[in-house]
Amino acid sequence: RRARSVASSRVRRRGTPLRIVSRGRIAMTLWTLTQSALLAANGVAVLNEARFLHPRGLSVYAIREGAVSASSLRGQVIGVINAVSYLRMPLVVLNSIVIFVKLVFG
Repeated sequence: RRARSVASSRVRRRGTPLRIVSRGRIAMTLWTLTQSALLAANGVAVLNEARFLHPRGLSVYAIREGAVSASSLRGQVIGVINAVSYLRMPLVVLNSIVIFVKLVFG
């Protein structure tokens, strides 16, 4: 078989508009963006505050002690990390849903 060019990857069917068929390419969809956000939230949720965040000055204690302003960018990042740590149980549910969907639909 001959290698298909980009122009020959277009498919024309009766009654359907011309569309480009992507073969072998990974499309960025809303589902993949949701999975990416879930993966990032999982990564933040597993950070240990005593062993990882506190030595780097990213714990809530840095804001309480006055070392970091709550309105600064660093203070906002600390707030997001602290908020994600409360989402551990909803993350378990969301991970279960994603695993189920991937098992059923591939």
